[in-house]
Amino acid sequence: MSLVAGPGRGGTGSGQLPDELGLVVQKHVAYIQSLDTRRDELESHLTEHLRISGIYWGLTALHLLGQPAALPPEEVIEFVLSCLHDNGGFGAAPGHDAHMLYTVSAVQILAMVDDFVELEMRVPNGKMKIARYIADLQQPNGTFAGDEWGETDTRFLYGALNALSLLNLLPPQRKDEPPLINVTAATDHVKACQNFDGGFGVAPGAESHAGQIFTCLGALSITGELDSFLGEEGKDRLGAWLSERQLDDSGGFNGRPMKLVDVCYAWWVGSSLAMIGKMDWIDKKKLTEFILRCQDPEEGGIADRPGDMVDVFHTHFAIAGLSLIGYPGVMLVDPA
Repeated sequence: MSLVAGPGRGGTGSGQLPDELGLVVQKHVAYIQSLDTRRDELESHLTEHLRISGIYWGLTALHLLGQPAALPPEEVIEFVLSCLHDNGGFGAAPGHDAHMLYTVSAVQILAMVDDFVELEMRVPNGKMKIARYIADLQQPNGTFAGDEWGETDTRFLYGALNALSLLNLLPPQRKDEPPLINVTAATDHVKACQNFDGGFGVAPGAESHAGQIFTCLGALSITGELDSFLGEEGKDRLGAWLSERQLDDSGGFNGRPMKLVDVCYAWWVGSSLAMIGKMDWIDKKKLTEFILRCQDPEEGGIADRPGDMVDVFHTHFAIAGLSLIGYPGVMLVDPA
């Protein structure tokens, strides 16, 4: 799939109000399908380092729209496996270095398409091979590096837990097997990233940010420690910070104070609120209207905000945000 912006812009076209127009499902499906025809554009080459993630964004959006086969499954699997390295990690595209983020995208894609059937047929012990690549990136303090060069981030930690859970290798398959990773050290690191405002940063002491809050809550949810760590007081404090991300003038969310709204935070903020049971602390109607104003009703695709060019990243997270709200016709998504 080609990762190129446009050609449409959010909020253009019919002139209808968002609640009158609704989600133009077939336009969005056609937009995602059309991306594969734009491989010769310069932007496609400049974004090759995101290609496997782009397939994940497009495929997930299609699943949520009830059309999972709109991208040919065989072609998707073939591309993903062409990105696999001997060490068990995946690159963004063939020939690119292996990285945690692209490995997580690959695992998520394979889980959606055929539940790893083709992987296990073509790669001996394929799931375990991937799991060992992920496990080898855990650091002594519990966090995970993104690749062999050692950069750490709570995104990588969450991704590791997400992928291992999808592979059914968290915890180990047999009780007599040693654990692949130190789950306790991983969750201790997440807990150390919490701030006085209830939010979480990329590392201990770092500023709270909605994207990092999602990764930390997601990690604690996967390991079953979310409720016991936060408690009701902690959920209320975090819920207050998250609900303040909704701006009255647009109804959209920003990722931290004093920043512009962006439709992708419909997911990062919305999923975090869903995980702590605080979705009723926001105005869902205003958020829905903001998301619908970001779509191009003529050509399909969704932009970060009205007037900007559409792209598959924001299309995916906008539709995922609508799923959290319970928008009619959009499949339900697990917030973690």
